[in-house]
Amino acid sequence: LGYTLYSQKEKGISIEVEENGTTFEENAFLKANAIYDLTGCAALADDSGLCVDALSGAPGVYSARYAGEPCDDKKNNEKLLKAMDGVENRAAQFVSVICYIDPQGKDHYFRGECPGEVGFEEKGDGGFGYDPLFMVGEKSYAEMTGAEKDAVSHRGRAIRLLADYLGR
Repeated sequence: LGYTLYSQKEKGISIEVEENGTTFEENAFLKANAIYDLTGCAALADDSGLCVDALSGAPGVYSARYAGEPCDDKKNNEKLLKAMDGVENRAAQFVSVICYIDPQGKDHYFRGECPGEVGFEEKGDGGFGYDPLFMVGEKSYAEMTGAEKDAVSHRGRAIRLLADYLGR
């Protein structure tokens, strides 16, 4: 599309933004806006998490720290499995919201979701976080190849929406 994307690390920026929003949109904005304010350049950031129907959307925006600080994928997965013990409705969705702040400082949001279910046990060696528990059909995110996951993932969907917007 003719854009060059840089990570914070590539630009020597090492700030830690407190994610104290109550929605994915708010947290994505906080991160993107911090970079925009610091650099004056267009910026983007995402916030993502797992929303489980039977848990009223939890862990949601608290997905990374569901089992407390410091963040620990193994403890988060253990807590989720315990919370889902005996629960029949295992429907869930991964959500990713990208906030893009354009060169003029206007914020734009792109939301991607992937429906699935919480598995009964961890499956697969790939991915991170809840990937071994999140089932899309017969496979967990952690069992999918990178291409398979990109084709269905919440983040892949949000990125495609952003790319469509930037391509216009």
